[in-house]
Amino acid sequence: MVDKPLQGRTVLITRASGQSEEMAGLLKGLGAEVICCPTIEFVPPDDWQPLDRAIAAIRGFDWIVFTSANGVRFFLQRLAERLPDGLGVNGGLICCAIGPATAAALLKAGLRVDVIAADSKAEGAMATIVDRLGGRAGLKGVKFLVPRAAAGRDLLPDELRKLGAKVEVVSAYKTVKPNLASGQIADLFRQYTIDAVAFTSSSTVSNFAALAGSDDLAELLQGVVVGCIGPITAATAREHGLRNIVQPSVYTSAALAQVLAEALIHLRSDG
Repeated sequence: MVDKPLQGRTVLITRASGQSEEMAGLLKGLGAEVICCPTIEFVPPDDWQPLDRAIAAIRGFDWIVFTSANGVRFFLQRLAERLPDGLGVNGGLICCAIGPATAAALLKAGLRVDVIAADSKAEGAMATIVDRLGGRAGLKGVKFLVPRAAAGRDLLPDELRKLGAKVEVVSAYKTVKPNLASGQIADLFRQYTIDAVAFTSSSTVSNFAALAGSDDLAELLQGVVVGCIGPITAATAREHGLRNIVQPSVYTSAALAQVLAEALIHLRSDG
């Protein structure tokens, strides 16, 4: 039990397929049984034309802002198809990453990251950008390209525009619910004693609720530790009736695994 403090505990991970390995590995290393049940998938946008036009005019932008690792992946895939020679080292654009996972994805792809907003909330990202430009007046006339999910939040682009920036938001991908059989979520809770659930985005929460067939998840997840990767995800969880929520101070899957482990170990010691 000292080496495997989560022995006998079961954690459900709702992250997309191919993106849950790190979290699952950390939890399994502590002895937990891990069930991966993706409630989200990432697919190309309905229409590539807006992104293609932005890529064709990309040297006319001053900044490019990535809000997620998925945005990095889909954007760079399309960029390689439309501009086989690439941009060189960022093509003269200031490259901004929202969150450490986004920055890591950019660095892995060989891009230079000029600005990292450690706080993934729009307010924190805005403060980081303003600071880089030497104050709010520095945004006037600056041209931003923001490739992101089709249904992303508009708060950051809107705040940039209020200060005189020119912002083009384009869809690089969209999120969809996986094709799970009706009742599969409820079946998991009948088959297993699930001690914790990990949510890595608001979409994983809302899709989980849709797949469970209820907007109110309080009864289904009664007594279950709910791990949310950040405050926006946690807010969505609360909208669906969840209260036993833990979240890390750093918005990464590794940090989420850590706080879930700590919460489960604490419950065991209390019991």
